[in-house]
Amino acid sequence: MDQFLVAVELLRRPELVGLPVVVGGRGDPTERAVVSTASYQARAFGVRSGLPLKVAVKRCPQAVFLPVDFPVYEAASAQVMAALRAIPGAVVEVLGWDEAFVGLRCADPEAAARGAQEAVYDAARLRCSVGIGDTLVRAKMATGYGKPGGVFRLTAANWYAVLGEQPTTALWGVGPRIGGRLSGLGIHTVRDLAEADEGALVAEFGPGNGPRLARLGRGEGRRRVDDTPWVPRAHGHETTYQRDLVGVEEVAAALTVLAEAVVADIRREGRPCVRVHLKVRFAPFFTHTKVRKLPAPTWDPEVIAATAYALYQALADDRPVRLLGVRAEMEPPAGGY
Repeated sequence: MDQFLVAVELLRRPELVGLPVVVGGRGDPTERAVVSTASYQARAFGVRSGLPLKVAVKRCPQAVFLPVDFPVYEAASAQVMAALRAIPGAVVEVLGWDEAFVGLRCADPEAAARGAQEAVYDAARLRCSVGIGDTLVRAKMATGYGKPGGVFRLTAANWYAVLGEQPTTALWGVGPRIGGRLSGLGIHTVRDLAEADEGALVAEFGPGNGPRLARLGRGEGRRRVDDTPWVPRAHGHETTYQRDLVGVEEVAAALTVLAEAVVADIRREGRPCVRVHLKVRFAPFFTHTKVRKLPAPTWDPEVIAATAYALYQALADDRPVRLLGVRAEMEPPAGGY
């Protein structure tokens, strides 16, 4: 979907069409929160997803800031996915509320893509970009070249012409950290990665991730869309605090609140917690994550909160806390994932 959250907001606020609009947090750029989505007009000023709102307002003071409204976006997403599933012969694999793979057998993929765009617009009055590929990776990468509102085809025939000289971080799933490690091996471009010695990749990233990165560099991977319903492995909650938490009492109390919210989620799934994940961001911006397996599966928020607190104590860091997150990894469903 193109600028999905902003696009949904513009349906409610047509007077903002054409203006720089930023959706994030409670819509207050003086608070601690990040950009969820920015309109293309705001992106021209360097405003992007994940940017702190305080930075966004400095880059684009004239922007209109709006609060995140999850129920409205979820309803719009449901309309979009229903429209895709209604396409004759379509197999739909949902990636998130604004993105999906659609598998189709057709003689004219571009015509099918335009038909999908029309179906989505008719159902939700929202526009999308479509990437066509002979693998899911190539289809995913192609969407970036189709934005906004376009269609782009990326296959084995033009993979290197389009992406060969791009940095490895242009690839889906290769962030700055992995890109840096690849650079340390002398691998700077997508073509470098495609042609890299697999043994060196295995030595650096392991027997699973090394070959996976090599395949990614070649645009290879799964070719069939899988519409098997997604089953979550975990549920988590995190909060960025407008005032830093100071002292163990404040941290312990905050972890209790997060643990109770997490337990409410996993109870709806019907599967207890087996591992507790903790995320801590100390002021000004130092982030740590830790995980601990529980002695036995549990629904008890006190056990989850106490485990998260023990992980916090293990960090042995008394700096003020800017963000806390607790994630409960659940017992696998019967028969596995």
